[in-house]
Amino acid sequence: MPSAVSRFAKIAAIAALTSATVFASLDDAEARRAGSFGFGSRGTRTFQAPPVTSTAPGTAAPIERSMTPRPQTTAPATAQQPLGAQRPGLFGGFGRSMIGGLIAGGLLGMLLGHGFGGGFGFLGMLLQIALIGGAVMLAMRYFANRRQPSYGVGGQSQSYNMSPTNKSSFHIPTIGSGAGFGGQSRSNRPSDEIGLAQADLDQFEELLTQVQTAYGAEDYGTLRRLTTPEAMSYLAEELGENATNGVRNRVSDVKLLQGDIAEAWREDGQEYATLAMRYSSVDAVVERDSGRVVSGDDGRPSESTEIWTFVRKSGADWKLAAIQGAEQRAA
Repeated sequence: MPSAVSRFAKIAAIAALTSATVFASLDDAEARRAGSFGFGSRGTRTFQAPPVTSTAPGTAAPIERSMTPRPQTTAPATAQQPLGAQRPGLFGGFGRSMIGGLIAGGLLGMLLGHGFGGGFGFLGMLLQIALIGGAVMLAMRYFANRRQPSYGVGGQSQSYNMSPTNKSSFHIPTIGSGAGFGGQSRSNRPSDEIGLAQADLDQFEELLTQVQTAYGAEDYGTLRRLTTPEAMSYLAEELGENATNGVRNRVSDVKLLQGDIAEAWREDGQEYATLAMRYSSVDAVVERDSGRVVSGDDGRPSESTEIWTFVRKSGADWKLAAIQGAEQRAA
């Protein structure tokens, strides 16, 4: 009995230690700056990976937290019909079953020496062979049609050119030229369907600085003005968790180093623009009471690369709608 109690005590101690480690990791992970994971909305493209760019050649983190409904899962392949496939017609469904039954009955009759009832003789045998041959041809044609690939509408991308001035920190290649994107398919190259102007790029740079600075200062009023209600809800949640953990995330001296347009498009009366941005900032998580640095460096700037999506209605200013982390491709 004592040995059983001892084993139980050891198991309980291990479980408690594991739980403490997990909660400590969670607390450390929650003390993070905006953009460390994917949240927000990109309209109908929320759950689609944005095209890679020179600034962010790696894969963007998927948006895990969003109020946008996820698309329905694809129906099983057996329930789908290829594009352009013919209707079943006479030999579909019940028709195929009936022919199959007749052929099976004829073969059984041949084995018993009666053909299709014993009175057809040689003619009945020929008819049976013809029916069997026709069934084989129909089956071969049916499976051949199923192997033919189906193609959606379109399939071709358009090219958009932009020549920014040298006053901005955005260094945007000629979109659609293929420069720097040789390993990508045309459908995954950057595209600008709305024709972003230099004023738009300058506003994106300004929003990057203002949002990060307001986040570090825990300025809820400024964040509400610069972001969509959905994005604001996630930022406010992060700030609240930091406060609960007794820390704050100080962010200052934000400077855009390089930016690329990943894609820009219109939908439902709104315009969306997704951009890859590499920037430097002084970023540190500190204790709220003592000011002691918990993580990061409050004396030297560090670099980050993220994917930001902005949205605006006609005639209105751009607002932050989503942030995704960017995976850096190994050199």
